[in-house]
Amino acid sequence: MRSTTIGTARLTKAHKLSAAGITVAMGAAAVAMAVTPGQAAETPSIAVQPVAWTTTDLGAHHHLTQQAKTTAADAADAKKKADAAAKAKADKARADKQAASRSEARTPVKPAPAKPAPAKPAAPAAPVKKAYADNLDGWIKESLDILKSKNIPASYEGIKRNVMRESTGNPRAINDWDINAANGVPSKGLLQIIDPTFKAYHVEGTSWDPYDPVANITASCNYAADKYGSMDNVNSAY
Repeated sequence: MRSTTIGTARLTKAHKLSAAGITVAMGAAAVAMAVTPGQAAETPSIAVQPVAWTTTDLGAHHHLTQQAKTTAADAADAKKKADAAAKAKADKARADKQAASRSEARTPVKPAPAKPAPAKPAAPAAPVKKAYADNLDGWIKESLDILKSKNIPASYEGIKRNVMRESTGNPRAINDWDINAANGVPSKGLLQIIDPTFKAYHVEGTSWDPYDPVANITASCNYAADKYGSMDNVNSAY
């Protein structure tokens, strides 16, 4: 049997592994094509064309592979950095929250300010007391204001006329010689009123002293209004 001749080609160092593979394959093909009885004595040679690979192709393939590896490594590194940054941010937020909670626990709670008490309504202003002269004119005018507030009729002229006849304007005058004096109840004051009559016709808001000039005038006018209609109608002892 003639040996199978494989066409040769000049292979680069980079193609050696591929060329070896082809050689093995051709060996197997040669075995399969062994001569059988009756077959021609010679088997034609099989020529194998070399693979047309170039160093440029291998370099480009190697470059793309390295570039893919670098891109994947960069992506993995970027993801690792992003995960680390997210974890650091979460840790900081958790630490800040814990610090705030501790600070809030240490801070004393301020009591709510007390509500101001509702303002009390202002007390009504006290009426200004009218000033009166401490003489007969002032006593009569003050008595007239009191009599008017009690709806007791009287006039300045009627009061003064009777005062001058009864006591000449002396608030301490007293009659100790008439029938009333003989009975133990002498007439007193500006309008010479006896104690029982003074007490019966006393005007509220005045003194209970029959010698008080204002109290004496108002009680006497109250009595005269009841008996004569007004002090103005009295022209003699009453």
